[in-house]
Amino acid sequence: MTIDTCLTDAGPAVALFNSLADPTRLAIIQHLLQGEHRVTDLVEHLGLAQSTVSAHVACLRDCGLVEGRPEGRQTYYSLSRPELIDVLKSAEKLLSATGYKVALCENYGTSKGGK
Repeated sequence: MTIDTCLTDAGPAVALFNSLADPTRLAIIQHLLQGEHRVTDLVEHLGLAQSTVSAHVACLRDCGLVEGRPEGRQTYYSLSRPELIDVLKSAEKLLSATGYKVALCENYGTSKGGK
C-alpha cells in the first residue's frame, strides 16, 4: 500500500490502527515481541481474565498480526508479521520527535481524559 492508496481508501489503514489502539492489545503485542506465549502466559503477565485476553488475541489474529501454533492442547501465539515491529519502532520515534504531544490531543489524549 502506498500513501496515495491509503489516502484514497483509508479503510484498511484505519482498521490496522484501530487494532493497535487498545492498550490491552498493545500489551499483548509487547509480550509477543519477546517470543511465543500461550494465552495462559499472557493472562499471568497482564493480570486480566482469560476471556478478555483470548478475545484480544482473537482480534489480533483476525487482523493477521498474530498467529497461533498448536502444540497438543495448547496454542502458542507469536507475531505473524515482522513489519509490525517496524511500525511500533516508527511510532516510538514519532512520539519522541513530537514530545508526546498526542497525549495532549483534545480528542484522543490521555491528559484530557481522551477516548
